[in-house]
Amino acid sequence: MRIRILIADDHVVVRQGIKTILNSLGEQHHVVAEAEDGREVLQLMDIHDVDVTILDISMPKLNGLETTRRLLKQRPQVKVVILSMFDDRISVEKALAYGASGYLVKDSAIEEVGQAIDAVYRGETYLSPSVAKYRQTFYHGMKNDYGRTETVINLTDKEREVLQLLAEGFTSKEIAVELNITFNTVNVHRKHIMKKLNIHKSADLVRYAIKEGIIRS
Repeated sequence: MRIRILIADDHVVVRQGIKTILNSLGEQHHVVAEAEDGREVLQLMDIHDVDVTILDISMPKLNGLETTRRLLKQRPQVKVVILSMFDDRISVEKALAYGASGYLVKDSAIEEVGQAIDAVYRGETYLSPSVAKYRQTFYHGMKNDYGRTETVINLTDKEREVLQLLAEGFTSKEIAVELNITFNTVNVHRKHIMKKLNIHKSADLVRYAIKEGIIRS
């Protein structure tokens, strides 16, 4: 049995480190692809058969949470393990709400990555010990709370991408090039985003993106 794995992180050193760990565990863990952002992940999923993905939560252009949501919409059988520097309750519960089966804190990822992959492949949930305490609160009602309160869920896929790029400091012209759409289309998306979120200033948009975990401060 070989578990086919995709690793996504915008830092090459992190990807290589995880790959080295998995290679040391034996042939049952097979890395079939690597990506540096969420959009590349979704493209690679059309090329490779993948069982488990390890996604950095803070990837540029398309973050790990949004990538998880889209990936599982297309490939619900794939298991997602979120990799993060953050061990706070909100980050963990958001990851679970978006459909992740695992959450690894980067400080302990070296020791735990093999365990996490094996667990989620078996259909279990795996959380690093430092954040495992948040699983109970999530499954006792927090999941429903996220479904009701996360306004960003009302945005279209393209609006979500534009929102992240705006929050990361891209100009409308740069977003148009990045997403291969027209400048006017970017501005239309921007107006729709602000209207849906009831936000009218760029600075408030950035603050919203940070609060929702779309980007990190």
